[in-house]
Amino acid sequence: MAESKSAFEAGLANDLAKRKAQHLYRARRVVESAQQVEMRIDGHDLLAFCSNNYLGLANHDKLRKAAVAGIDKWGVGSGAAHLVNGHSSAHHLLEEELASFTGYERALLFSTGYMANLAVATALLARGDTFLQDKLNHASLIDAGQLCAAQFSRYLHVDMGSLEAKLSQSQADKTCLVMSDSVFSMDGNIAPLPAMADLCLQHQAQLAIDDAHGFGVLGLTGSGSREHFALTTRDIPIMMGTLGKAAGVSGAFIASSHEIIETIIQKARSYIYTTASPPAIAEAARVSLQLIQQESWRREKLQRNIALLKAAARENGWQLMVSDTAIQPLLIGDD
Repeated sequence: MAESKSAFEAGLANDLAKRKAQHLYRARRVVESAQQVEMRIDGHDLLAFCSNNYLGLANHDKLRKAAVAGIDKWGVGSGAAHLVNGHSSAHHLLEEELASFTGYERALLFSTGYMANLAVATALLARGDTFLQDKLNHASLIDAGQLCAAQFSRYLHVDMGSLEAKLSQSQADKTCLVMSDSVFSMDGNIAPLPAMADLCLQHQAQLAIDDAHGFGVLGLTGSGSREHFALTTRDIPIMMGTLGKAAGVSGAFIASSHEIIETIIQKARSYIYTTASPPAIAEAARVSLQLIQQESWRREKLQRNIALLKAAARENGWQLMVSDTAIQPLLIGDD
């Protein structure tokens, strides 16, 4: 027989009931197939429109084989944090290859993009510094702003006048970090990175981008938003990219200068105190990185599919929000 609930649990149950009544209750779906176009979810055969598997790599045969070979060599777990004895040569090679591909001096692996964004803010900012973010940034960036010691403020969505006003208020003798999604994960629009880079250079602020939805799909070679806009690493000194979306695997990375990466290694708690991801995942990601660079047809097919969806939406009377990326929002307007 189940034990009676405490007053605390009864209060939580009441809060959950309110969420359900307000149509705000989140429910998990049970997936019974690999990530692919046609999937079986909750016992139904469905066409998947909501995946971040933009290039179709999550179930690619070469990635599966690389992961299996990685398990045969490394086992299942990494055993420790990167700074203890969990940093394998597979991790190290992937970091070097990511740095080379994105054009930065160094890259640093993380288990999740959430942890990577926390690392940037908490390692690079101190009390008295300024942290500016777009109003519609991803939750991980917002949480980073709330957790770091700097003064945190948000400017109006992609409004450069609002950003410039806040930059003008930052202290000249303190660090100012501007951080933004490159592709906004709900709206699908791309941040005006050239204008942002110009403003940051004028005000001697550091610019960091979360390229979770740009890495792998934007730019001629797929290296992301910086390549898409033909910007330099001086324009965008810090980039965060994920490996669980277009790359089809898991984890994330920060790409930046040697000094910034070393500072994050020394100071970021979300890096220091976390077990490294399995080396087999790094082996699969290395193969994914090769396919992203070699098979440009995947990005071309993605663009055709985006155009096809937008055209079909118009023909059927659906009003999609303005977006040229794989994120095509249909605004319903009701919970």
